[in-house]
Amino acid sequence: MEAALATIQQWISVDVLVSLTVASVIGFVGSLIAIPWILIRLPSDYFDMRVPRHWMKDHHPVLRVIGLIIKNILGMVFFLAGFLMLFLPGQGLLTMLIGISFMDFPNKRRLEARIVGQRTIFNAINAMRQRFNKPPLTLFLK
Repeated sequence: MEAALATIQQWISVDVLVSLTVASVIGFVGSLIAIPWILIRLPSDYFDMRVPRHWMKDHHPVLRVIGLIIKNILGMVFFLAGFLMLFLPGQGLLTMLIGISFMDFPNKRRLEARIVGQRTIFNAINAMRQRFNKPPLTLFLK
């Protein structure tokens, strides 16, 4: 074990390793708080392809553009954090799903619905929603 640590320290400084460890712990704890908070606030028909979504529809166009930019940046942060959590502690797939839901790109809704349509993810989200007395998600793919 010490030989492996010495080899790693040749390439990466101890300060960087400590920083990565702290960031990993903060990301893990943050995901344990943020993921349920976001998922229980989603409308139950959020992943239903028959229901149209209109984000900030009635706001001033400048506010809408600023909001879309911030939302997409936040989505990228969640997506990248989720990707890292596939290798580090945390809820990687759920974090990536939330990142995707924040971003705007073609066929995003279809991708979201396919991810949520995976039995384990769908059941995990609905179990979480049930603990907070929220109705289960409805899912409809076109």
